[in-house]
Amino acid sequence: MKLRIWLGLLAVAALALGVTACGSSGNSSTAATGGGSASINGAGSTFAAPIYQQWGNALKDQGLTVNYQPVGSGAGVAQWQAATADFGASDPALTPEDRSAAKKGAGVQLPMAFGAITVAYNLSGTPKGLKLDGKTVADIFLGKLTKWNDAAIAALNPGVNLPSSGITVVHRSDASGTTKGFTSFLSAYSPEWKSKVGADKTVKWPTGTGAKGNDGVAGAVKQQDGSIGYVEEAYALQNNFTTAAIKNKAGNFVAPTLASTTAAGEGITIPKDLGVDVINSPNPQAYPISSQTFVIVYKDLCKAGLSKPTAQGVKKFIDYGLGQGQDVLGQLQYAKLPAPLLAKSKAAAGALQCNGLPLGA
Repeated sequence: MKLRIWLGLLAVAALALGVTACGSSGNSSTAATGGGSASINGAGSTFAAPIYQQWGNALKDQGLTVNYQPVGSGAGVAQWQAATADFGASDPALTPEDRSAAKKGAGVQLPMAFGAITVAYNLSGTPKGLKLDGKTVADIFLGKLTKWNDAAIAALNPGVNLPSSGITVVHRSDASGTTKGFTSFLSAYSPEWKSKVGADKTVKWPTGTGAKGNDGVAGAVKQQDGSIGYVEEAYALQNNFTTAAIKNKAGNFVAPTLASTTAAGEGITIPKDLGVDVINSPNPQAYPISSQTFVIVYKDLCKAGLSKPTAQGVKKFIDYGLGQGQDVLGQLQYAKLPAPLLAKSKAAAGALQCNGLPLGA
């Protein structure tokens, strides 16, 4: 499994260096996806980048090239709004303001997968699974707890020999869906965090060092002993990080695993626009800092500027992700969509159009 993770993340890094989503590919597709080839451009979530890279690799043999730039959820939404990418990718659901800024018609957000946002730390001699709760994590990121053996951390971890070394906080510097999920969790347990910092894709961090993308935060944590940051689980596994068990809404300390991430999505309420949110799930088995991730497209892709072959390529990518792609998510420690949500996401994908007509697979 770790080899697959390593290969997927290596390919994502190569894409970040070598692939530029240079506007809508509506004029660049070489042929229809049925029997020919097509190239589509996407941009957004770094959280979802290993997924989309893996799906793109699987679709190469079917004549579809997927160029995906992991630039963060905020930039992904902006590129979707401006129609400079064929699809956007975001972890938080679209807000009314996001929709009102869309320049090419009505938007559709399609849930694709769930994943865990880990609290990862680099602390020599300290075992994996350090227990932390929302208030304590918030106090660390507020800069109130500055030593690893602080009484608040020690109280949650009786019998653990915690060092007196300083805590170095690492956070995202870009507009990030991972940040929105993480800060939403902190806001639920810390009134001080909620009032002073809040929950959004970008916040004014009280302390710490910023890094771009999940990979940037992972790299910074890996380089410095005593550091702590928040990264998607695939990046934590790739870097062999120790990760904390986080106290969930039911009062249980739960480690980030495939099973606990899946549990976060079970029994959720599905809004009409599919804008689900699994942060702080009430499920007693759920890892509480789990997140969803969406592909965002215009409902009528051709009216948004895509050629029909390119629109068909986007639809093919989505259909694969909601079909066979669900079966490979576990290889990277992402969770499948629950059956009720998957059915609704497929129905929304089936309603996508090209110039007012149904967009065939």
